[in-house]
Amino acid sequence: MKRYCFTCDLENDPELIAKYKEYHKKGNVWNEILESIRTSGISGMQIYLIETRLFMIMDTSDEFNLENKEVKDANNEIVQSWERLMGKFQKIPEFSKYGKKWVLMDKIFDLTENK
Repeated sequence: MKRYCFTCDLENDPELIAKYKEYHKKGNVWNEILESIRTSGISGMQIYLIETRLFMIMDTSDEFNLENKEVKDANNEIVQSWERLMGKFQKIPEFSKYGKKWVLMDKIFDLTENK
């Protein structure tokens, strides 16, 4: 299993944040998006929010390839529609090097490595 952690920012607007949270409630994420996530080798995903900062944890199979997922998503019109919709709520963090909304984070500590 591989784990990826990302961060993203939301627009600082309480109404937009409430709508973003509503889109992510159980039963509200489009089925095609859930299918795209699951069939790519992602076995678990959680998104957390504090103020305007999002944090996503993504657990994947060992075979999962982030670059392949990005290519598949770029060629999937439904995923692109979802991304355009979410783009109304998200903003690119100021520290994003490549203009991406979701920025991959570096792991700096792991308890299991400190026995």
